[in-house]
Amino acid sequence: MVQTLKGGCLCGAVSYETEADPVIVAHCHCVDCRKSSGTGHGTHVGLSEEAVKFSGEIKFYDSPADSGNIVSRGFCGDCGSAILSRNSSMPGMAFIRASSLDDPGAVTPSMIVYASRAPKWDIMDPSLPSFAEMPEGGPEKVIADAQ
Repeated sequence: MVQTLKGGCLCGAVSYETEADPVIVAHCHCVDCRKSSGTGHGTHVGLSEEAVKFSGEIKFYDSPADSGNIVSRGFCGDCGSAILSRNSSMPGMAFIRASSLDDPGAVTPSMIVYASRAPKWDIMDPSLPSFAEMPEGGPEKVIADAQ
């Protein structure tokens, strides 16, 4: 069922909208997601980037993932809110931060990755498939399996 997803940053300088269904929604407990979210994990909504209309200036910070791929994390340069990330191994995909959605309840996570790195106080949903690290084949395979 196609729904409109809207969101943006805290100060309103950056916004986005899409009518595309997410390819995947996942919690990630890797160190980078924890640090960039300011909590125990980041929740990512994977979408075709061409299906998302962004407005406002998004600044990016690039860093290598465990795999050696480059992850570009996009945020508002004014208020610092995390908006999306991109992975060099998956061109054309945008991973919107669920925390930036106007209605975060509009999406439902389907898996947990890097569960072995979760702080013990960040309780995980035991009904979700959980992987200690990134599953074999990396995020590309996870997305392909989800489709």
